[in-house]
Amino acid sequence: MVNDQLKKPLPSESEQRDFYQKLRYRIQNWVESKTGKGSRLMKYVMFAPDFFHLLMKLMLDNRIDSKSKSMIGAGILYFFAPVDLLPEVILGPAGFADDVVVAVYIVNTLLNKYPKEIITSHWAGDEHLLDVISKLAGTGNKWASRLPAGKMVKRFLK
Repeated sequence: MVNDQLKKPLPSESEQRDFYQKLRYRIQNWVESKTGKGSRLMKYVMFAPDFFHLLMKLMLDNRIDSKSKSMIGAGILYFFAPVDLLPEVILGPAGFADDVVVAVYIVNTLLNKYPKEIITSHWAGDEHLLDVISKLAGTGNKWASRLPAGKMVKRFLK
């Protein structure tokens, strides 16, 4: 049964784009409904689909070495992990905040290793990737280094 699933073709570009847009729309509606003290953090949750998409595209890029792909794979798995610092099952879309932090940490590391054009060529977000990374990197790197996935990424880099 698993082998049958693996033989299926990937969704078309159109289907992938539709999924990505629907996910962004759902998260945006959720974020806009939030007010109060925590709402500042919620704007960062909007970057979750963008960073997930970026990590997936980088994983398929043949210009990225296997060691870096291991790190990227760890970041992708963190998006799916049922148990993480802020679980989506319990917190809903707010649970993507830690996933964004891990993704920023990984992308920032890749930007220090590869020409920025390789990384930015896969970015689908509304804002320029380097601006987003600049906004999030300081905070993200601090948080990510404390998370289990952040520690795992550090091990890959040694």
